[in-house]
Amino acid sequence: MKEPGPDALLAMYASMLRVRLFEERARELFQHGRIPGFLHTSVGQEGVAVGVAAALRPDDYVLSTHRGHGHLVAKGGSLRGLMAELYGKANGICHGKGGTMHIADVSVGYLGANGVLASGCVVAPGVGMSIKRRRSSQLVVTFFGDGAANRGPFHEGVNLAALWKLPVVFVCENNRWASSTAHGLSTAGGSIAARAAGYDIPGERVDGNDVLAVHDAVARAAERARSGEGPSLIEAHTIRWVGHFEGDPQAYRGKEEVAEGRQRDPIARLERLLIERRLLDTDGAARIRESVVAEIEDAVAHAEASPLPRPEDALTDLFAHYPWRD
Repeated sequence: MKEPGPDALLAMYASMLRVRLFEERARELFQHGRIPGFLHTSVGQEGVAVGVAAALRPDDYVLSTHRGHGHLVAKGGSLRGLMAELYGKANGICHGKGGTMHIADVSVGYLGANGVLASGCVVAPGVGMSIKRRRSSQLVVTFFGDGAANRGPFHEGVNLAALWKLPVVFVCENNRWASSTAHGLSTAGGSIAARAAGYDIPGERVDGNDVLAVHDAVARAAERARSGEGPSLIEAHTIRWVGHFEGDPQAYRGKEEVAEGRQRDPIARLERLLIERRLLDTDGAARIRESVVAEIEDAVAHAEASPLPRPEDALTDLFAHYPWRD
C-alpha cells in the first residue's frame, strides 16, 4: 500500500503523542486520587492504536477492550469527554456511567470498550452483518489482547466473519502478557496470526512499535474488507511499559522488558523518520508537544469543573429509544 503523505505522517505523530500524554496524565491523576475506580493504560502501545485508526475512514467502526483509552483518542474522540468520563462526571462521554473500562462514543464510530475479554470478537460480526445488509462500504475493527485470543469468543467470531465474508478486521495487540500470564506459556503454536489459516483468511504478524507497518497491514485488510472478500487477522507485537493495571507490582516480569520497550518507542521511531525526511525539527516537535499538553490540561480542567451525576440520573439511559414505536 502507498505510504501516508507528509501531512498524514505528522498527524500520526501528533496522535501518538496525544495518546501517550493523555494516559500518562491519567496515571498521575489516578495516583493522586483524582480518578476513581480502576485504571488500565496502554503506555508504549501507541503505534498499534494510531496505525489502525489512521488506516480507517471516519465512518468506520471500532470495538475496544478494557485498555481502550488510546483507541478512542486515536479514533478522534473528545479528550474533554473522555477525561470527564474517567472522573465519573455527568458530562463525560457516557455521563459518568461507563468509566475507564466501558467508554463509548458512537459519534466517532467508537462502539465501546468492554471488560469482558474477547467480547468484541463476537460483537464485530454483528456490526459487519449490519454493514453488509446496508450495502455500505464501511468496516469494523475489533481490538483484543493475546490472552483474549485463547478464549472461545475469538474463534466463534473469526469463524462466523470468515463464513459470511463480513467486513471485519481482527487486531490482536500482543503485548506478551495476559494480565500476568506469559504469552509463551499460554499460547500453543506461538503465533496467533497463524490461526487465520484454519479459517481460510489472511493472517499477518507485524511490529506493533512501527506505526507505519501497522498502518500498511490494516490498509490492506481494509481494502480486502471493502471489496467483499471478508475478514483479516493482524497480530501486532508490542510492549506495554506499565503494569496490567495501575498499581500492578509487575513481579512476573523483569525490568529489562520495559527497557526494551522504551528502546523501541513507537513515537521516537516516527520522530526520527520525520527528522530524517526534514518534515520535522526539534522546535517543531516541541510545538506539537506543547499543543497536545495544552489540550490535555484543558481536558483536566474541564473534568475538575464538571458536575457529578445526580442520584436520579441512575434511572436514565436504561432503555434504547425506538423511533418507529412513537
